[in-house]
Amino acid sequence: MSTTKRIVGTAAIPVLTFVILEIICLAHGENVITNMKGFDNFVVYTAIVMITTIALSINLNSGRFDFSLGAMAALSSIIGAKISYAVLGGESGSAALMLVITIVAGAGLGLGSGLIYISLKIPPIITSLGVTLIYEGVMYTLTNGKYVMAEVQNSSMSGFVGTWIYAAVIIVIVLGLMILVFDHTQFGYDYQALRHGQKVAVNTGIKEIANAVGCYTICGALMGIVGFLNAARNTTINGGQLNFGSISIMFTAFLPMFIGSYISRYSNEKFGFLLAAVSMSLLNSTFAVLSNQVTASTQSIINAVLLLIFLIYLNNEKLLVKILSRK
Repeated sequence: MSTTKRIVGTAAIPVLTFVILEIICLAHGENVITNMKGFDNFVVYTAIVMITTIALSINLNSGRFDFSLGAMAALSSIIGAKISYAVLGGESGSAALMLVITIVAGAGLGLGSGLIYISLKIPPIITSLGVTLIYEGVMYTLTNGKYVMAEVQNSSMSGFVGTWIYAAVIIVIVLGLMILVFDHTQFGYDYQALRHGQKVAVNTGIKEIANAVGCYTICGALMGIVGFLNAARNTTINGGQLNFGSISIMFTAFLPMFIGSYISRYSNEKFGFLLAAVSMSLLNSTFAVLSNQVTASTQSIINAVLLLIFLIYLNNEKLLVKILSRK
């Protein structure tokens, strides 16, 4: 494949998304990103979507659908918020301490999910449903079903998402680490082998159980970062998410996961997830600009329709190309 084709294929979706959305906003006398605060929110949301998409794809690509990602994000952020507030009382350094604690807590929760999965030896989707309910119950117990507010409403936390730089640094670090781990280490080589042929990989001596537990742990750590960013962005954490109330965050990752997988034909898969997250963040920014015209329910419908259209395209791509080539 030529370099030009790779560049065009990689950049096509985010560029077209920006152009189309900018035209729509200009028709209403606005821009997709209207000011610096809008750009800050754009970068933070890009980080949230990209990291959630990577976390969702890691296990899903190996046939393990994990519903507990949202619960891990929320519970790890609650643990991080309460411990950091108890130590520093919301003073300088609280955000950095909370970030570290949420990552560690998220990794621990992910490890717990992985150990439960390999111990019970039941389908991962069923395991994840049970784990989700457990984590939501723990979350409810820690907060009495209330919102966590005082612990995350301080200058240290607001300063963290008050500028795009911190979120951009997180994007670069996470993206670099994920590419390094999954594309340039033995763990990553084993993961790719298991992903493309589990039985063959196991027969060659690759330890599937150890790799699976590692994947769950990494996913937990990633969702810890997502939990922290959501807490800082929303200045609150909902501690009353019961009966699978925490899984909604996963639905923000389905469309970018498919878009990123498509872009991976031309570039690295993880970089594709970043560009897909940029596209979704542009759409989210457009919704914010046109909030008076586009209600929350309409936004959900638009996202669902876009996902459906993209899936239809992927399933019928060869046919569509054949039809268009005749014309």
